[in-house]
Amino acid sequence: EVQLVESGGGLVQAGGSLRLSCAASGFKFDDYAIGWFHQAPGKEREGVSCIDPTDGSTYYADSVKWRFTTSNDNAKKLAYLQMNDLKPEDTGVYYCATVKLPARGALGRIAFLDYFYDYWGQGTQVTVSS
Repeated sequence: EVQLVESGGGLVQAGGSLRLSCAASGFKFDDYAIGWFHQAPGKEREGVSCIDPTDGSTYYADSVKWRFTTSNDNAKKLAYLQMNDLKPEDTGVYYCATVKLPARGALGRIAFLDYFYDYWGQGTQVTVSS
């Protein structure tokens, strides 16, 4: 059974940092990219970042570029989202999800399209106070 379990959310002041973790099990970690998605209150879910576990290639939404960093520990089947310089608009639920790696070079085109993702975690709440 595929499982993704996020942790690390919480309440932080603007300008602060959090590190989210995503523990994966039940699938071959190297065959799937890990995406992180953000759903702000009352808004649709949107892609934040994505990482290819085979070569470490990363993709970021413009809104988080230079502030957020995604990484993997392939041996432990863990994915991370380091969030720095947090802003009130970063508030919401953060989800990790997996997508089967597409043909080489194609991941960037689907990284932020949630309908391509197969499995999702339950989400972790991040609240940034101003």
